[in-house]
Amino acid sequence: MPTQGQNLIYESGQWQVHLGRRELLTGGVAVPIGARAFEIVEVLVRSANELVTKNDLMDCIWPGATVGENTLQVHISAIRKAFGRDRAMLKTASGRGYRLIGDWTPRRQGSVSTPVASTPMRASEASAANNFPQIVTHLIGRAAAALHVRDLVSAYRVVTLTGPGGIGKTSLAIEAAHGLLADFDDGGWFVELASLSDPDLVPSTVASTLGMKLSGEISAASVARAVGAQRLLLVLDNCEHVIDAAAILAERFVRFCPHTTILVTSREVLRIDGEAVYRVPPLDVPAPGQETPDHILGHSAVELFMARMNALDGGFSLHAEELTSVASICRRLDGIPLAIEFAAASAATLGIASVAMGLRDRFTLLTGGRRTALARHRTLRATLDWSHELLPEMERRLLWRLAVFPARFTLDAAAAVMMDTDFDAKTVTEGIANLVMKSLVVQDKTSDAPRWYLLETIRAYALEKLIEHGEADTVSERHAVYFRDLFALPASSAKSRFSNEDLTRRVREIDNVRAALDWCFSPLGDVAIGFQLTAAYAPVWLHLSLIGECRDRCAHALLTSDAGREPSAQLQMELQIAFGSTLIVTLGSPEQAEIVLTEAVETADTLNDPDAQARALAALSTAHIYHGDYGRAQIALERLRQVADHIGDPGIVAVANRRIGTRLLTAGKLLEAQHCFERILQSPLPPADQSPEFWNYLDARAMARAMLARALFLQGFAERAYREAEASLAEVRATDHPLSICRVLNFGMCRIAPMIGEFGAADRAIAHSLEVATRLNAPFWQTVGRFLEGKLMVERREFARGMAVLREAFDTCRRTGWRVSYSEFMGALAAAHAGLGQIGEALNTVNEAIDGSGVRHGQMWYLPELLRIKGEVLLQPGTNQSVLAAEDCFNQAAEMAREQGALFWELRIALSVARLRVSQGRHHEAKGLLASVYERFTEGFATADMQAARTMLDGLPS
Repeated sequence: MPTQGQNLIYESGQWQVHLGRRELLTGGVAVPIGARAFEIVEVLVRSANELVTKNDLMDCIWPGATVGENTLQVHISAIRKAFGRDRAMLKTASGRGYRLIGDWTPRRQGSVSTPVASTPMRASEASAANNFPQIVTHLIGRAAAALHVRDLVSAYRVVTLTGPGGIGKTSLAIEAAHGLLADFDDGGWFVELASLSDPDLVPSTVASTLGMKLSGEISAASVARAVGAQRLLLVLDNCEHVIDAAAILAERFVRFCPHTTILVTSREVLRIDGEAVYRVPPLDVPAPGQETPDHILGHSAVELFMARMNALDGGFSLHAEELTSVASICRRLDGIPLAIEFAAASAATLGIASVAMGLRDRFTLLTGGRRTALARHRTLRATLDWSHELLPEMERRLLWRLAVFPARFTLDAAAAVMMDTDFDAKTVTEGIANLVMKSLVVQDKTSDAPRWYLLETIRAYALEKLIEHGEADTVSERHAVYFRDLFALPASSAKSRFSNEDLTRRVREIDNVRAALDWCFSPLGDVAIGFQLTAAYAPVWLHLSLIGECRDRCAHALLTSDAGREPSAQLQMELQIAFGSTLIVTLGSPEQAEIVLTEAVETADTLNDPDAQARALAALSTAHIYHGDYGRAQIALERLRQVADHIGDPGIVAVANRRIGTRLLTAGKLLEAQHCFERILQSPLPPADQSPEFWNYLDARAMARAMLARALFLQGFAERAYREAEASLAEVRATDHPLSICRVLNFGMCRIAPMIGEFGAADRAIAHSLEVATRLNAPFWQTVGRFLEGKLMVERREFARGMAVLREAFDTCRRTGWRVSYSEFMGALAAAHAGLGQIGEALNTVNEAIDGSGVRHGQMWYLPELLRIKGEVLLQPGTNQSVLAAEDCFNQAAEMAREQGALFWELRIALSVARLRVSQGRHHEAKGLLASVYERFTEGFATADMQAARTMLDGLPS
């Protein structure tokens, strides 16, 4: 501790450090600064212009105590705040310590009575006098907050704890004050101001609490002068309704009582010089979607709920399945301790499930306050009524209208919902600032752009007031109009192009858009606004992979238009494109998808809108493919190519070429497909600041790589194929688009890894794709994932399990009418039947697959493998088929594989034929045939089929 008895004054310019009176002054006027912060100034001024290390400071100010560096930072910040414009006098040596700069000259003053400094720690048995309420129960979840408040009190003369009603300001203040008493020789005094109705009574209430007998007029100044040099901690509780009087009293104490520190609790800050504000945070609540018991129980809000239920119901035992409901309750109550205590009290009698369901009417439900609580803390409604009645009429009306925002909002949005009032933009800004000060509005400091929000409980209360005053529909309309205008579709054809900044702004407003659309399509809403906003926001739902929500919103708009309230042709077209696209992913009606997308193409043609033509054609070609109409798909793809070339946009061209390349691959034109995919990868990247949602260029590149991997593998380049499959995943992860990840996995690694024989990698890829598809509620990709899972089981010779999974996936296809890579997975099902000895079923299945593969169905790429599988089945005992029939299948398969350039299929066919020749004793013929294919490979010798071929070759005679 610094030596404090010397009567020295250090001066530098207008600044003085008076060691005897323990004051920091500027121009002879004391500057508010806390006791510990002053002690740091004293150490620094005694070593003026010299570096004082952090360790030396902490050893000097807190000897023998364990103090974190954050505590020192709090005090340094307080000193800089006290220096104001001259804050640069306190220099930081990064990572080392601090230096007080200036020409600090010491001089000694005449005899002055100086107070005896307190020691840093007081023995527990010598606790100072106080009237602080006793701490009856452990304060849950506030250990770090209490420590931070104690640090603030030792650094600042006035500290205000602020926050909404029920956040726990008083409890935290009492907890912190008990830990601070050792630093105040003359004790600590708790002054409850909640019962005062007259602000003029604040000084006399403080004097009475301090036991003062003052004559004459009792004012803030007279009370402060009477306290004088005493070392007091004064806690002023519940100041919001007498805030001006409390601020005057605090200012007088700062001026006349150099050793008194004031700790304030208030929903509104004092706004006086030297005040430190601590916004009491809510208790920690479990994040949505993370519902494991350990995760839920590790949060203080849940801990408080459990503790209060246990206190009220000694036999309380929480079942694991109820934990999710408790987590939801705590989230919906914003982690506010008072509300959680009320909820726990209700749950003790009504049950947790009833409370969770009853929170819609939270103000009726949450009435279980303690009998000893203040009247305004006995129900949640009373708590909020207290804050509401203290507001000026203008701020009340603003608060009601802000309740229309279910999430964060900007100042522009707030001004929009006040447009029919006397409020201008400046008035709205000032009003929100005042509501923030009064803890009724919260500023979101995690966002780059300034945004504000209401806690859910406060919003529910304000929304009731808005409805009571008959303004709900007016405000809801202004809210919807604002977001319609903010996201209005541009007049140009490039409707799907957003800058990254545009897209970020749209994503941020999703909850506001949802609320606006709910009102638009309500009985009193405006469907015209709803049509425009739904169409404009569809690309954002797609970007976020919220496929089901996009489908339902678009369908609702289109159905509403059928009722005689039709949108414009352009809006109807946009809704149809989004709706048709989502029908595919969600396994909706394929006929409906084709109808709405065909109509969208026709409208785009009429409007001469090339961008819309391309988007509609891309979706329509996909619908035709997965509905099994490859002829019409080919026509749509040819038109898509023409439109893309006409537009010339890199994203559109890439998507068109990728889809055309995929059709070439599935038609068995492997080399053409390879060149198509390589052209996409060789084309230049578009501008980095553009994120056209429908034409996502990075997504198209990643998909091209995944399909290139397939084309390369089938041609015998296994190692390069595996590298491209891995690269496709790395590329798509950069898009941060879950649905794209799912697609790239399914087209790439999920198919390459099993063919190579990397079953572990295949397992991981398929599991990942299924997890993503399930999370996104994308039934199409869930079905593809199940098909791949079943096929992998068959490859592993787990025939019964594989068959069950495949049949389940085929049932989904039959039920919905979609054909998902039909031939490929029918081949796997046939192999499963054969593996289980079900030869008749195997032949029927493979014949059906072959019939569904040919030129008409566009699945030529897999036909060589199907013919090989059929040949293997024909060779099984009990088929009554000749070897010649099997050989005919192998010959057809080999010829087709050679035409396609599918060296991988050729190898598998050669292995089947070689095994047949060995069984016939024709070893030399087997070896010659297999070697002729094997020797054409230049890589991939570690793959499963290549190793099987090498083993057979090594075992056959020369």
